[in-house]
Amino acid sequence: MEEKQKIEIFNWERLLMGEELPYTFLLEVLFRSVTMFMVLLFVLRLSGKRGIKQLSIFELAIIISLGSAAGDPMFYHEVGLLPAIAVFLVVITLYKAITYISGRVEKVEEFIEGKPLKLLEDGVIVYENFKNESLAYDELFSELRLKNVDQLGQVKKAFLETSGELSVFFYPNEEVKWGLPIQPDVFNQTEKVILKAGVYACCHCGLVKTITSSELICPTCSKKSWIEAWKNQRVV
Repeated sequence: MEEKQKIEIFNWERLLMGEELPYTFLLEVLFRSVTMFMVLLFVLRLSGKRGIKQLSIFELAIIISLGSAAGDPMFYHEVGLLPAIAVFLVVITLYKAITYISGRVEKVEEFIEGKPLKLLEDGVIVYENFKNESLAYDELFSELRLKNVDQLGQVKKAFLETSGELSVFFYPNEEVKWGLPIQPDVFNQTEKVILKAGVYACCHCGLVKTITSSELICPTCSKKSWIEAWKNQRVV
């Protein structure tokens, strides 16, 4: 049976640098910190806005980096304080530098923070933007229902903000258009074959058309699932 290794309490070499590490290891900590921070920032940027709701990607990267650096030396005896402090200094320096640069270079700011994405215009989903964002129909429609929207014709414009929040601008009641109904029990009643002529909305992009033929492919998204459009006003 192996004998447990005894830990010398308040051993300053271990406390500051961890076990058997030279002080030159701090240079490697600098390299590791910069590399992992940039990797983290890139991965979060790819994850889409909805995954980081209420925090910008940049803020989330800072929080995760500082949290990781602070946590390990609190209870892992083999992790020294100086490498963790070095990580803090590197991350804060990166934060200051990137904030400074992004305030002066628009392309950098756009990459770090992203930019608002238009998801709806004139009661129709901006399909190219929607399909390129990691957002499901259920999520979009849920957000709209929470704002008392039950058909897309009530919405003039909607933007997915850099924080992941959805900002919505409405038509006044007298200007409400025909639109795709988004109440769950109604939205699920899609039709691929039109049995009677009428005003229908595409279930994928919200395009509204007066349909008389039995079957129609949507010119915007090339789908053929339709539902009878609504023109009711928004009730607040």
